[in-house]
Amino acid sequence: MTVALLLVGFGNVARRFVQLLEESRAALDALGVKPIIVGIATKRHGCAYNEAGLDAIGAARVVAEGGAIGPASRPSTLEWVAQLRSQRAETRVLVETTTLDIRSGEPAISHVRAGFAAGAHVITANKGPAAFAYRALAHEARQVGVSFLFEGAVMDGIPVFNLVREALPASTIRGFRGVVNTTTNFILAALERGQPFDQALAEMQAAGVAEADPSLDLEGWDAAAKTAALANVLLDADITPHQVRRAGVDASAGPRARAAMAGGMRLKLVASASRSGGAIDAAVELRELDATDPLAILEGEANALELDTWPMGRIVITQRDNGLEKTAYALLADLITVVKREGEHPRLTMKP
Repeated sequence: MTVALLLVGFGNVARRFVQLLEESRAALDALGVKPIIVGIATKRHGCAYNEAGLDAIGAARVVAEGGAIGPASRPSTLEWVAQLRSQRAETRVLVETTTLDIRSGEPAISHVRAGFAAGAHVITANKGPAAFAYRALAHEARQVGVSFLFEGAVMDGIPVFNLVREALPASTIRGFRGVVNTTTNFILAALERGQPFDQALAEMQAAGVAEADPSLDLEGWDAAAKTAALANVLLDADITPHQVRRAGVDASAGPRARAAMAGGMRLKLVASASRSGGAIDAAVELRELDATDPLAILEGEANALELDTWPMGRIVITQRDNGLEKTAYALLADLITVVKREGEHPRLTMKP
């Protein structure tokens, strides 16, 4: 099956995805999947489009070196996405990897809708669409018979949404809690050891995990967006990150982290949500956990999520390693899901 891909956003994750497609070519061939990248839209490096396929590896190299892949003057991103409608490939997919805007989830939400309007499936690593508009977007995807997938939005490539959707049929998710932000978990562990806050943060920035402006991590917004996305999908909530009670991590957490450790506890930034009747309680907060708690044992860059399910009870998913490759793999896994669905039910209404 030939799959025409148009990439909106061409940062580190999207460029690693392009490389992973090439590295996975043998596996994709075995599945009968032939991906062709026909378009790339960037904010600062121009856009490129070729119905026959682009040299995406070359484009990734150019952008990584600070060059441009197309002219500065171009149609709007939404007009660019609309070109997918004219593609003659068997399957059309929009890959959305722009940066989260914590104020409203835009422009990612509009990009997703433009993909639907072009008759394309949409896969994204951006938390915004699921965190701000999951219910509406899932309904719109069903209406036009396309998939809306976002496995890379919460725990890189760890299959959280896929696990529930595919491996826990007829189950009920009653709630969840987790450590889902790498930067703050690393910093809290460093503070326990007496390392200065600024030094620990600088290590995360040098590793490319924390942004030059790390406020989304430190103020709890990244974790709040992930909490909203998880609650919307797993608990049928309809909330945004602004409805999640939120705390962050700063230098003042050092004494508390060391005191907790001295008392046989660990201080963690815990994201959680549960449903009580018709109400959703969602929070990101600093909690002192018993040292044997599956969230407390997480060191460095590790993350974990505990699902409270019926009838399977509590299920813990732990991510020991993270990085661009894992998020890129989530996009690849979602792409394969799209192809499998198309093979089973071509152009029929699909479950997002």
